[in-house]
Amino acid sequence: MTPRTAAAAPFAVLGLGCAIAGGLASAVIAPHPTPHGAWAVAYLVLVGGIAQLGLGIGQALLAPEPPASRLVFAQIAAWNLGNAAVLGGTLSDTTPLADIGGALLAVGLARLVLGVRGGSPDGRRRWVRHGFQALVVLLLVSIPAGLVLARIGPA
Repeated sequence: MTPRTAAAAPFAVLGLGCAIAGGLASAVIAPHPTPHGAWAVAYLVLVGGIAQLGLGIGQALLAPEPPASRLVFAQIAAWNLGNAAVLGGTLSDTTPLADIGGALLAVGLARLVLGVRGGSPDGRRRWVRHGFQALVVLLLVSIPAGLVLARIGPA
């Protein structure tokens, strides 16, 4: 396994695990769906799964040097603890817990952005850089928007 593959692997494993968990949760709630249940399924698949996968692979491809395992561990911890807190806080209507989760997600994103700083925007990876940046911006906008919506509750 190359160092770049090793740096992406934890994101890939956990991201795929979240996407699978979202699919399983969807099967469980299908007979009696609730707004919170449907939201949790989408959150697990999109934020816990697909976004985590994109962030990890993007960093592995764009970082000037393969990220150190300590950095990857800190990023994974912030991202997944943040997701767990957002999910737990939202599902239990404990908005301070969701807020803490949102802050951890922002920390995780900041560490990921710092992880790719200084990488060369060569022509082969330019589209990866644009995709990575677009994902980061989307998540940075979505985090506070989601926390506000969690406070408002279902309409």
